[in-house]
Amino acid sequence: MSLPQRTTRPLDHLVLPVAELAQARRRLNDLGFVVADDARHPFGTENACVFFADNTYLEPLAVASREECEAAALAGNVFVARDQAFRFRQGPEGLSAIVMGTSDAASDHMRFRASGVSGGDMLEFSRPMRLPDGREGLGSFRLAFAADLRSPDFFLFSCQRIRALPVDQTALQRHENGVLGIAEVVLSEPNPTDFQYLLQEGVDDREVSANSFGMDIQTGNAKISVLNVAGMEAFFGRSVKGAERGLRGRAVVFRVADLEVTRALFARNDIEFAEMGGRLIVPEAPGQGVIFAFGA
Repeated sequence: MSLPQRTTRPLDHLVLPVAELAQARRRLNDLGFVVADDARHPFGTENACVFFADNTYLEPLAVASREECEAAALAGNVFVARDQAFRFRQGPEGLSAIVMGTSDAASDHMRFRASGVSGGDMLEFSRPMRLPDGREGLGSFRLAFAADLRSPDFFLFSCQRIRALPVDQTALQRHENGVLGIAEVVLSEPNPTDFQYLLQEGVDDREVSANSFGMDIQTGNAKISVLNVAGMEAFFGRSVKGAERGLRGRAVVFRVADLEVTRALFARNDIEFAEMGGRLIVPEAPGQGVIFAFGA
């Protein structure tokens, strides 16, 4: 009996809970990012995204209506329920989900169920977005969720664009800091390989590279790293001793066109950073819930 063929999924975007979009926008602007207009979901959350030339993006996510979010969670909306749980346990800011691109979320959902990593029912929705020329476009999406009960503060999902937003994002992808895209997403866990199966199914690839600092899995366009205590200290100078078990979002590593341009912008905007391994490491701040590293 032949095994089903696997197709490695590309990184699509990252979900970054924030306390409020206005604060996140100020912080991201100071870091040299162009931030899209606020957009509202039909279930009570809102975002203000940062798009990149490699077709990935950041999704800072805030609560626009607590009542709508609570109603959606009670009705079985996994996206909102996981966001509410994250905020309850970890506070209003961080990195809660890695999102993979897919052309068939329904197939992914069936695969997640068969593999025992389904995070719950699929979600399909549409939302408007204001375009740079002032018009409004409508995007439609279908999501399939993967999760592990041992890791309540992190999940993955596949995102299928049923109707893509009719927008030329070129202007939104030209960032003053020179960022071209996302090179790596960093999670932490004391024993990273305990969660390799969840990540393998989320990415739809069995190839995992393990080392003394943790493990890596390559998506179609970026790397997902899970670092142990020693790995977080070695690569980011961050102590996570005593951290609870389970995957936790810790850092985003960006590709940049010219690191000196990035460095000069940070100096002008009084951005705190350290240098490690050829990267500029910017610690968490209000509106930026995880470490940002520049210079993959």
